[in-house]
Amino acid sequence: MTQRVPLPDNVTLDPDDWNAAAALAHRMIDFAVGHLRDVHDRPVWQPMPENIRAGFRTGLPEAPQPLEAIFEEMRTRVLPWAMGNNHPRFWAWYMGAGCFTGALADFLAAIDGSNLGGGDTAASKVDEQVTDWLREMLGFPDGASGTLVNGGSMANIVGLTAARNAMAGIDLREHGLAAMPAPLRIYASDQVHTCHLKAMNLLGLGARSMHRVATDAAYRMDVAALQAAIVADRAQGVKPACVIATAGTTNTGAIDPLPEIADLCRDEGIWLHIDGCIGALIAIAPQNRYLVAGIERADSLALDLHKGLHAPFDVGCALLRDRRLHRTTFDESAEYLQLAERGIAAAEHLHRYSPETTRSFRALKLWMMLKHHGIETFGRIIDRNIDQARYLADKVTATPGLELMAPVQTSIVCFRHDPGDMDEPALRAHNREIMLRLQESGVAVLTDTTISGRHCLRVAICNHRTRNEDLDLLLHEVLRIAAA
Repeated sequence: MTQRVPLPDNVTLDPDDWNAAAALAHRMIDFAVGHLRDVHDRPVWQPMPENIRAGFRTGLPEAPQPLEAIFEEMRTRVLPWAMGNNHPRFWAWYMGAGCFTGALADFLAAIDGSNLGGGDTAASKVDEQVTDWLREMLGFPDGASGTLVNGGSMANIVGLTAARNAMAGIDLREHGLAAMPAPLRIYASDQVHTCHLKAMNLLGLGARSMHRVATDAAYRMDVAALQAAIVADRAQGVKPACVIATAGTTNTGAIDPLPEIADLCRDEGIWLHIDGCIGALIAIAPQNRYLVAGIERADSLALDLHKGLHAPFDVGCALLRDRRLHRTTFDESAEYLQLAERGIAAAEHLHRYSPETTRSFRALKLWMMLKHHGIETFGRIIDRNIDQARYLADKVTATPGLELMAPVQTSIVCFRHDPGDMDEPALRAHNREIMLRLQESGVAVLTDTTISGRHCLRVAICNHRTRNEDLDLLLHEVLRIAAA
């Protein structure tokens, strides 16, 4: 037998000098405050030089390095080439601008170190309280449940997994997809987010199980076309299982007619899942909450909380109307995960509502942010972003050479520059060059998309730092670059 060699018991990841560590941590906080305070003074984004890229191709760090030197490298070689979504003129992917309170909370959550898969801890109670607040904010009933996940895509997958299991006609956990008496059909508009195609793959249903329903002139799901598809599928022996309605499409911000779809799902006995990652939290916006009337009627709802609440990445939430069904969808027993009458395992394990057994303390940033700023503040920010989108759309409409490409329903504006003498391929190249020069100059970051076969620029305003003068600068630069 090999003789055991004793190892030293003083190997640790704690600092050798706690006072020095505290001093460096204070320097980091001071830097972070200044970094956010002065965000307006920096480029939104800038191309990364080759010498910076080369620095990320070094070998494995075998030996320890001083933390102060690592911080300096991060400060000078990482942060200057960030995505820029905390800048007031970042309007590319719809993702939120972050929040200092939330950043502090993430640090404190890491210090707490709890795994929220289970355990009778204050962290678990914070998680439960936050999901209960979200349920109340969206108008879900007292018996509803929620689970915090890493973002909107996973929140949609959680809701659609519950929908699949509820509508399969058999116990899928026991018998599997092959035993289903009839294939399931999922309905979504032709504007649905790609995460739902990933969901079809992960759920074993396949892309062909999703029927892409046509949209109207405002890019909202056509309810008559939806009903016709349901009738046709039933006639062919396919079971209509779930309608995915979208509260805020990624392309244009369109909101499907939620009350009409909810009525149809009720009458047809079909599960209603709402992808609310962009628009659900309009429900807390005093001036615009009418836009998402009916969202509270969903069987499941996906939220992306680093969007409307500007929480630091990452956090999303799935809300389900039926708590029992939510739990049975994901609950698996094990000898090492038993509840107890007393002790640390005396509380319900939160992993019973999620695919994740290991769950980070995501709830703390939401708990601190909501308590610090209050629901009314977040609602006013959402109202202001929608108002800013309407302001930009009005300016586009009034400016010769600019063309509004889709109705503005929420806070996404699609437009393009059209000199009047270009065909569609040339317009695509022209506007794409405008977009790239805006990005590379650091003035503004927006993206492009294609709507009904026509290319355009897309400004997604989900930013609590944006002001109207930022939008004025955008249009000024678009026209300047176009003229050049």
